[in-house]
Amino acid sequence: MLRGWISRYDLAQELGLTVDTLGRWERRRKGPACVRAGRKIFYRMSVVQDWLQSQEMPRVTDAKPGKARGRK
Repeated sequence: MLRGWISRYDLAQELGLTVDTLGRWERRRKGPACVRAGRKIFYRMSVVQDWLQSQEMPRVTDAKPGKARGRK
């Protein structure tokens, strides 16, 4: 029945975060959307994956060799 869902505790472990951090993100509407079932909180795994992809930062490339950086 809960295939495709992950608990807040398990998600926190997967992401290397605390449960409190995920709770704070929920209150600030910052993290992935979640569903409450009584005292339990679950995240749809596909929503978490989409949210993670949206957090991806563009790759920063190094300056070309020989070019000075900073003030002229």
